[in-house]
Amino acid sequence: MKTMLASVLGAAAIIAVAAPRSASEDAARRYAHDYSAPRAVLSSEAPAVTPAVALGKSLFFDPRLSRSRFVSCASCHNPALSWADGNARATGDLMKTLGRRTPTILNLAWAEAMFWDGRAATLEDQALGPITAQAEMNLTLDTMVARLTAIPGYTKLFERAYPGEGVSGKTVAKAIAAFERTVISGVSPFDRWVAGDASAISDEAKQGFVVFNSKARCSQCHSGWRFTDDGFQDIGLPGMDRGRGGIINLADAEHAFKTPTLRDVERRAPYMHDGSVATLEQVVELYDKGGEVRRPSLSDDIRPLHLTAAEKHALVAFMRTLTGTERPMTLPVLPN
Repeated sequence: MKTMLASVLGAAAIIAVAAPRSASEDAARRYAHDYSAPRAVLSSEAPAVTPAVALGKSLFFDPRLSRSRFVSCASCHNPALSWADGNARATGDLMKTLGRRTPTILNLAWAEAMFWDGRAATLEDQALGPITAQAEMNLTLDTMVARLTAIPGYTKLFERAYPGEGVSGKTVAKAIAAFERTVISGVSPFDRWVAGDASAISDEAKQGFVVFNSKARCSQCHSGWRFTDDGFQDIGLPGMDRGRGGIINLADAEHAFKTPTLRDVERRAPYMHDGSVATLEQVVELYDKGGEVRRPSLSDDIRPLHLTAAEKHALVAFMRTLTGTERPMTLPVLPN
C-alpha cells in the first residue's frame, strides 16, 4: 500500500504510520471516499504536450486574438492567479469592466456546461466565445483567421496539429480546448489526507470537512473531487443578472449561477459570480444566514444554517486544505 501511494503522489507524499486515530479523523474519514481525485491530479508528471496542445497554448497567450492586440485569454485566466484574474469583475475590450467575475479554468477537462450561465456545452464551444464577444476580446472570426493565416509560424503549427484542416474557427477552438484540458490542479494537503496521511491536515480542518458534509450542507453542490456538481443555483445574492435564467428561460433558473470549484479557492478572492464577497469567512457568513435576498427561484438548499463560530472557522480551515501545489507553467514563444 505504501509503495502504491508513493508512486501515485510522488515525492510530496508522506505516508502515515500506524497510530491511534483521533475522533475528528474517524468522523472525517466517513466522507473521504467521495473525494478521491483521479491520477491526472495526483501525478507529478506534466500532461503530454501534443502538437494540438502546443498550438492551443500559443493561441491562449497570444494578444493578437483580440481586436486591440493587447488582450489574450491569459489576460483574464492568469496562471499566477489560479487561472483567474484576482478582480471582482472581468475587464473587457477598451478596459471596460464587465458584469461577472472571471471563472478559473482549472480542471475543465472534467466539466460540463461552461461559463457562469452554462451557455456553452463544451470547451470547444466556450473557446471562441470571449474572442468574438464585443464586450470582451471583440474580434470577428474572419479577422482572427486572416491574422493567423498571415503568420507563417502559425500555419506550420496548425498543419502539425490538424493536418489538412488549415486555420479556421473550428481548429482554433479545438486547439485552445486541447490546451485548457491540460490545466489541472496540483496535489493539495487534502489529497494527501484522502490518500492516507492523517497528519496532512489539522484536526480543525477535519472537523470543518465534517461540517462541510453535514450541518453546513456544502456538499449538496460542492461535491466530488472537483468540489462542484456543475449545477446552477440561486444562492440569494442581490442583483438583476438573470444567470442561467437568461439562457433557458425557466423560472427556477432565474439568478442561478454555476457552482464554482473549490479547488485552490483561497487563491481566487473575491468570490461569487459578481465578485461581491471579499473573503472565505464572508462566504461562510453568507451561507450561514441563508443568502441576502428571498425570491421564488432561491435554491431549496439555501437556508439559515446556525453554525457556531468554531464551525465557521473550521470550515474555512478545511477549504484552505484544497490549495494544491502549483504546477509550473512556462510562457510560450509566440509564432511570428
